Amino acid sequence: MLNKNLKAYIMLWSTQALSALGSGMTSYAFVLWLYLHSGSALKTALLSVCSYAPYVIMSIFAGAFSDKWNKKKTMLACDFIAEISTVIIFILLKTDNLHVWHLYLLNAINGFMNTFQQPASEVATTLLIPEKYYQKTSGLRSFSQSVNSILTPIIATAIFSFSGIELIILIDFISFIIAFMTLLFFIKIPECQKKNIHQESLLVSVRSGLSWLNQKPLILNLILFLSCINLVASIYDTALPVMILSKNNGSEKILGLVNTCVGIATLVGSIITTFLPAPKNRVQAICIALFISMGTENFMLAFSNTPIIWCMGAILGWLPIPFMNANMDVIFRSEIPPDMQGRIYSCRNTMQFFTIPIGFLLGGLLIDNIFEPFMANQSDTSFLILLFGIEKGSGTALLFFIIGIIGMLLCLLFSKRLKKYQWRD
Repeated sequence: MLNKNLKAYIMLWSTQALSALGSGMTSYAFVLWLYLHSGSALKTALLSVCSYAPYVIMSIFAGAFSDKWNKKKTMLACDFIAEISTVIIFILLKTDNLHVWHLYLLNAINGFMNTFQQPASEVATTLLIPEKYYQKTSGLRSFSQSVNSILTPIIATAIFSFSGIELIILIDFISFIIAFMTLLFFIKIPECQKKNIHQESLLVSVRSGLSWLNQKPLILNLILFLSCINLVASIYDTALPVMILSKNNGSEKILGLVNTCVGIATLVGSIITTFLPAPKNRVQAICIALFISMGTENFMLAFSNTPIIWCMGAILGWLPIPFMNANMDVIFRSEIPPDMQGRIYSCRNTMQFFTIPIGFLLGGLLIDNIFEPFMANQSDTSFLILLFGIEKGSGTALLFFIIGIIGMLLCLLFSKRLKKYQWRD
């Protein structure tokens, strides 16, 4: 049972999760709006590229600032600026002046703010949680993320279909106000011992974070592993809405249903993870969980034209992810000193997430310029047509097959590489 020592964290977690739901609905609606208006996987993928590019570029510096700055004030300021940009989009919508580049700019601003907000939030979480609750609270975070994954496509699709983006943005704003006021007035985040970090220059702080990682091969190799997996996963994120919205058996509702199944799977996985005992080897547990994920959903999406199979693939592919995240979280929070976490998490963000915008951009280019044209030129008797279909979206199905193979090979390669690191509690 979680005790009263977690009261502040529970308040922070629950209200931030509510705000994340509102933000997620807005992002989901923008993806639907842009793809339905443009029909281009690349233009839609650029939304995510604009979000992650500033996040990746600036993260390595943001952590040094985060360790110096007050965590609460940093979180409040970043959330406020990001929400103001969303309000501006709302005004542009109401005045019929919204253009695609406005959405790209909004995502870039949100990505830049998240660069500073995320490491501050990570350190705040560590400071609010007793160490013995790391795995359980990681399960709680996965729980809220999975609930949001369930509710986001359902609510966003329904509101988008009947009322448009404006109402979704309004709900986003209300959820932000609740989270902002709770953090401002009801949550006190303790400060960690900074060990003269205020006297360090920016470059010295950045160098200290990189130097620490260089001395911790386990943490560094886990970051590199997740960096490779994120490349594959971001191509998947680009391809999923394109394939489902393109195929005859697909639609906005089917895409929402598949994303809902993703949420259900992570919800169940989160509940299981919260109550599971610690594995004997957390490192190998991470590798096994990702191998199962990569080896199920991608192939079920590739070879099936049936929404039921797509939903089953989503469940099998995402069920192990909370378990992976929890074990990764325990290793990081236990190994990294609190006064270093801002810098280390930010270095991690740059190294682990720089492949995400590359994957989104690569996925859009591959779908629009290579895989869809390639499958469109196949004859009706082609073996590839028998495997992946003849309709639009078959090229994206072929891409799922390829990234499934790549993902499994990466898990096997890093499992062997990480085998010597028998990390235990």
